[in-house]
Order: sequence, then C-alpha cells, then structure tokens
Amino acid sequence: MKFIIAIVQPNKLEDVKAALSEVEVVRLTIMDVQGFGRQKGQTELYRGHEISVNLLRKVQLQIAVNDEFVEPTISAIVKGGRTGQKGELGDGKIFVLPMDDCVRIRTGERGSEAI
Repeated sequence: MKFIIAIVQPNKLEDVKAALSEVEVVRLTIMDVQGFGRQKGQTELYRGHEISVNLLRKVQLQIAVNDEFVEPTISAIVKGGRTGQKGELGDGKIFVLPMDDCVRIRTGERGSEAI
C-alpha cells in the first residue's frame, strides 16, 4: 500500500479528478494549501505599489492506493496536472510514501481491503 500526496494547480483539479476516474481511482481527499517552490512566489500590484506574494495557492490531493494502482495513479495525475505537452514551472509535485496500515472505521477492516 502507498500513500500518494500530489500538489497541483487549482485550475487543474477537475482535469486531475477526471484522469483519476478514468483509471478507477475514485477515493481521495482534497485540501487547499499554500506554498512555493522554484517559482518563489509572485509579484502583484496593489494600490500602485508592487508587493511580493511569497505563498502561492495550490491544491493537495491525498490518495491511498494498493500497490497495483500506484503507477496508474501517478500517470493520471501527471496527465491531468501538466500544462501543455511539456509542462510549466509550478505544475506541482507527486510524493509516494509507504503506508503501513489502513483501518476502515465502520467495519474494522485492515490493510488493502480497507482502502
């Protein structure tokens, strides 16, 4: 089992969800987050003064999958989250973490059956 964390542009969320649905990944958690990477924020004009905005709005997806769904999930996120053919700076990142256990609260099922 793996825990996948993906950070994508907010305007790409619907494309990512559609791509995940195509590979039958339908369970996910979505959070609004802020941060920056290579972009190092952006500059905006406010009341005639240029100000630096260090944190950019992003969307974080958290997805628990069984091992056979790891690569299809990653491919779907890349497909839905990439801007254009080659992508652009700020398109996001995907982190894949090992997951020791999963427990379904309703039934008490554990492991891959609980996902």
